[in-house]
Amino acid sequence: MGYKRVLVKFSGEALAGENGYGIDTKILQFIAKEIKTLVDSGIEVGIVIGAGNIIRGVTAAADGIIRRTSGDYMGMLGTVINAIALQEACEHEGLLVRVQSAIKMEQIAEAFIVRRAMRHLERGRVVVFAAGTGNPFFTTDTAATLRAVEIGAEVIIKATKVDGVYDKDPKKFADAIKLSTLGYEQALTDHIKVMDDTSIALAKENKLPIIVCDMFTPGNLLKIIQGDLSNCSIVE
Repeated sequence: MGYKRVLVKFSGEALAGENGYGIDTKILQFIAKEIKTLVDSGIEVGIVIGAGNIIRGVTAAADGIIRRTSGDYMGMLGTVINAIALQEACEHEGLLVRVQSAIKMEQIAEAFIVRRAMRHLERGRVVVFAAGTGNPFFTTDTAATLRAVEIGAEVIIKATKVDGVYDKDPKKFADAIKLSTLGYEQALTDHIKVMDDTSIALAKENKLPIIVCDMFTPGNLLKIIQGDLSNCSIVE
């Protein structure tokens, strides 16, 4: 196998570490080093990161005081904070990085322009896509799939806290079964939360495989891209 251009989706919660909130710079540095191993191997890397360590739109709007649209925009701004932090960490490791935001904010990020993003990737720069899709009611999972399709990525790697997809939460159920491979239809029909349904449907339509792995296993991302799928799950 082996991929040339990939989109890696990181959860915002993972950045918080044991604190449960905010950004743990040690985790940030670990992620940056993992990304560097990919770039050093000649792989073009796009990244989407969530904002669960800062705020979730659905949660912010739960009691009706904040409207869902405003809550979602707040979440998008949270992803920009994480994207800037990741840019700094990657540059600290010697990488060239560009943040592109779906919401214009010229002082801190480029506006998302797909051709410019592709040019950055071709020149060996990491591109971090921030602010989701730029629209409320869409998750960063959907943003990751959308950006992956737009830049012509060959695969989405969803880097999480678990080593793959299970039929139920392995942290809550001891009898949870790992699903090494599953189809898009199974994920949708059985409501297996690989990513949200919109993102899975978009991946299915574009025949874009989704690989779910443990982001905290050193060297895992590079092994997966080089074809070692023993420590992950794949949806295709």
